[in-house]
Amino acid sequence: MQIFVDADACPVVSVVEQVAKKYEVAVTLLCDTNHILYSEYSEVIVVGAGADAVDYKLISICQKGDIVVSQDYGVAAMALGKGAYAIHQSGKWYTDDNIDQMLMERHLNKKARRSSHKNHMKSFKKRTEEDDERFAQSFEKMVLMAQKRL
Repeated sequence: MQIFVDADACPVVSVVEQVAKKYEVAVTLLCDTNHILYSEYSEVIVVGAGADAVDYKLISICQKGDIVVSQDYGVAAMALGKGAYAIHQSGKWYTDDNIDQMLMERHLNKKARRSSHKNHMKSFKKRTEEDDERFAQSFEKMVLMAQKRL
């Protein structure tokens, strides 16, 4: 089992590494040339800055039983399709039971934005320590579950 992180602008990389160290699980951080990362614990793979290049690389190397950390529902769906586990940076688990609805909501929201001709970015709440703690607890549960199923 390995952990793969879609690490472009990912706010939970340090939390992932802390939990991974605790359970001695290898981590691979994937980023594009616009977000080059360095880590003393994780392997870092830098891919070209093309659209979805990180996503395609991540999916090409993850395998059944691995864990994928991504905020992208499409990446999560492809990871689930390969038999991997997937988790959002909020701590929400992507599952076969919820991914179709999440993808449909993403599609409908995108369609609504296009039809309204509004392209403004919505503002996001600043990430808090509580958000990181919620992710850490959920992520640790996933790691333990994945290790039991090995």
